Amino acid sequence: MEPAPPADDHDTRPPRYGGLVLAEGITRAHMAACFLASLAVVATLTFVPAITPHLLTELLGYADDDRGSVVGWLNVAAEAVLLATMTVYGAVADRRGRRPVLVAGFVVCAVGLVLMPFAGSFGVLLAFRIVFALGAAGLTGMIGIIVADYAAPAFRGRAGGLNGVMNGLGALCSVLLLVRLPSILEHTGLSPVAATRVAFALVAGLILALAAVLHRRLSPRRVSRVGRHVPLTVLIREGVKAGRDPGVALAYAAAFVSRADLAIVGSFLALWVSDHAEQARGMSSADAVARAGLVVAIAQTAALIGAPVFGRVSDRLRRQDAVILALGMSGTAYLSALSIHDPLGPGMIPVAIAIGLGEVAGITASGPLLAQQAPRDVRGSAYGVFAFCGSSGILVVSLAGGYLYDHWRPAAPFALVGSFGLAACVFGVLVRRRVVPREETTVDVAQAPDHT
Repeated sequence: MEPAPPADDHDTRPPRYGGLVLAEGITRAHMAACFLASLAVVATLTFVPAITPHLLTELLGYADDDRGSVVGWLNVAAEAVLLATMTVYGAVADRRGRRPVLVAGFVVCAVGLVLMPFAGSFGVLLAFRIVFALGAAGLTGMIGIIVADYAAPAFRGRAGGLNGVMNGLGALCSVLLLVRLPSILEHTGLSPVAATRVAFALVAGLILALAAVLHRRLSPRRVSRVGRHVPLTVLIREGVKAGRDPGVALAYAAAFVSRADLAIVGSFLALWVSDHAEQARGMSSADAVARAGLVVAIAQTAALIGAPVFGRVSDRLRRQDAVILALGMSGTAYLSALSIHDPLGPGMIPVAIAIGLGEVAGITASGPLLAQQAPRDVRGSAYGVFAFCGSSGILVVSLAGGYLYDHWRPAAPFALVGSFGLAACVFGVLVRRRVVPREETTVDVAQAPDHT
């Protein structure tokens, strides 16, 4: 019997993290930091829309009947900022790297949070919301790019699923803890205004601490070989031109719908429940926001559970088929909200669950399709356009949804985004046979220039 060959001291197998095969040059610590960043981003971006009704009532004295349009206009202003900056951030990510953009976004968001509860008028609150939006623009597109960079191509669906889990945990942290901070602090004896200001300062401090950790733990390397040598305007143009590919176009359409889904859950679902709690149940503003957080938590828990399942399904299906399935689920789920008349009643629970599943399905499926179809050297720019399309969806739903919320019924924004989802699903069916997977380039993260 021949002796066994000596053990290889250098294991050349690619590293794995939570069942994922990682891209070359990416460590488990990098992937762990990526998922921590995902949790922090969603918690940050969910907090402000969910707490806005409380701000309008306690700081500015708005009546319940006026808050729908006000929330809509605040979202419109924020999304206008995102529209103006998303593609630039994507191009900067190709040129300077993902990590600096993400960390800078957290810092600017923290500044906006500190300022927001000191607004004495709608105009000042709008200005501070714009400051927050400038930071949010640096966060929104980066996580999707980083997940695509860090996971091996065949595992991007599962990576997106785990990313969805962290999204759900972040949203739960926001609606179950962060949004409840004013109510908790009020019960310690603080006035509503003081409790709100302290709560915002605590959240801002937490964000800055997380930004410091991520600066140390995320990979500093670049993926694009050409980004540092190409003007930003050229990179932006390449991201737009990528939409000529049917698969990229479908991903852009899915982004329009999926980001609108997030706006619905973060803003109008919370507003609907809190308005009903105050008007029909006589709750205080802080308690109504806390009750709204519980309903949003149901949707986010469903998203948390469904994300890894749909991520695995996404890797087993063709990328475009997974997106089509997700869009159909999302459209049907949001249209089901038309059947609800009491958002605090038991009938809201299955609708919230369906909404959460539809939301995470779209988010999980669209990113891997874009990563498959977009050229690697301009992936950041393509994700910038992807985020631009998502912000366009939020802008349309916020503006039209706010008007319909006040002048028709609270479920109207859900019907609107559900219709968009089904329309995008039909578009996907029409182009699915024209989607040809792009071969992965040979450039890897380890070979890219290292500029912190």
